[in-house]
Parts: sequence; structure tokens; C-alpha cells
Amino acid sequence: MIECAASVARDPKLRPVLQRHLHCIVGLALAAPLAIGSALAADMPMKAPEAPAYQWSGCYVGLNGGGGTGGTNFSSTVDPGTHLLGADPAVVSASGGGGANANGPLGGGQAGCNLQTGTLVYGLEGDFDAFRSNPQFSNNTNTLSDGVTPFTLSQSLTINYIATVRPRIGIAADRNLAYITGGAAFTSVSFTESYVDGAVPAGTGVASASRSLVGWTAGAGWEYAFADNWTLRVEYLFTMFPTTSALGSITDTAGGANTLHGSTDLVVQIARAGVNFKF
Repeated sequence: MIECAASVARDPKLRPVLQRHLHCIVGLALAAPLAIGSALAADMPMKAPEAPAYQWSGCYVGLNGGGGTGGTNFSSTVDPGTHLLGADPAVVSASGGGGANANGPLGGGQAGCNLQTGTLVYGLEGDFDAFRSNPQFSNNTNTLSDGVTPFTLSQSLTINYIATVRPRIGIAADRNLAYITGGAAFTSVSFTESYVDGAVPAGTGVASASRSLVGWTAGAGWEYAFADNWTLRVEYLFTMFPTTSALGSITDTAGGANTLHGSTDLVVQIARAGVNFKF
């Protein structure tokens, strides 16, 4: 093409034609590489756009199950009176304290809502679990101050359920959410303290109380969205409740009596797994 253009340029008659069409020739020369490049680009595979990160905002309901441990420290006091005399009230009081733990299954449900801002997720959740645990303590058989007369003092605490209302805050990494949580906890307990001895006449006594308790709880968990509307989670909670006190008396058939006091605190530790439906 260049040689042809040069020969035309040397011919005076054809020179005006060359001048008129020179801009077309130059344009074609410049456009050719661009056309080839576009064709090659069209043959290259297109990169698929990345899927948007999972969004945790929304409300949910779900079910959970697992296990828990109820732990307590029992204590007891016997006032001076007319059945246990001298050093005996102090002997019985000293033997009436001890710790106990008991495991139990739990299961129930939860509901809550989340709000996501960037990678931070804020939420509020409430849950209720049936939970049965029964820590017990007994001093076995000791003797009163005479070293001969046997007595037994035993205590028992029954936990009926556990429920919580808790704010949550976590960090989301797409479909994974790690969070910490803490708030109020609720339960109902029944506490019984019983006494019996081998004196003549024999003394027996009971102190009992049933209470609804409000305490605090704190813990952490991890949640995974295995589908757009379904998540799995595992969670640990540590819960503490205030002391429960009971008042009763030790009596005998001769009219003797001593006032009997008992008390117990309560710590519950929970490990559970759950599934949620997000809507």
C-alpha cells in the first residue's frame, strides 16, 4: 500500500486524488489495531461479579437444646432453744454448709432482631428453656456435742427453668457472626433444708422456700448462615442469681424447739446449640 501511494504521489494527475483520500487511508490504518484488539477482548471470558456479603439485619425465631450445670453453696444456722441445748446449735450450724453441683438437659426457644452497620451487628434476644437441675448436700451422719447422739442435716435446691433477655453485639464476616452478649436472667427455684437427730425425744425440722429469681448473665457465641433465611449457632452463658433463704424450726414431742435457718446461692452455666429462621 505504501509503494502504491508513493507511485501515485509521483504522478501529477493522480496527486489530487491521493490528497482527497489520504485521510481515509490514515483512518483505516489507525482503526485496524483497535478492531483487532476489540475482537480479541470479545473472545476473553468475562469475570463473574462477586456475590454481595450476607446481611444479618432482620428478626428471627428459633429452637435450641443443650445442657447446663447448677451450682450452689448451702449454709445453715440453728438458733439457741429448748431442744438443742448448750453447744449443740453451734455444732449443727457448723455442719450445715457445703457446695454442690448438678447437671441437667435444657431445651426451648428464642426470638430476636438484629441490625447490621458495616461489619458490626447489634441485636436484642429473649429466650426461655425448660431446665431441671437439683444440687443436693448432706453432712451424712454426725454427732451432737456428746459425741454419741447422731444427727443429719441435708439440703436440696431444684431449678425449674431459665430465661434471659440480652442485648448482643458482634462482628460479621459474610455468613459468619461472632458475638458477645449479656443481660437479665430469670428462674424459679425450690429450696428445702431438713434435719433429724437420734435424741430422746427425737428432733426433726424443715425449712423451705420457693422463689422466682432475677439475676444477670453474660456469654458469647458463634452463628453461621447456611441459607439465606436459616442460621445455626452455638452459645455459652454464665448466669448468677441472688441468695434464697428459708426459715423453719426443729421440734420434738416434748415441746422443745429451735429456729432453723437455711440459705443457698445459685450459679448456672449453659452450653447449647440452636437453629433460627430469619425473616
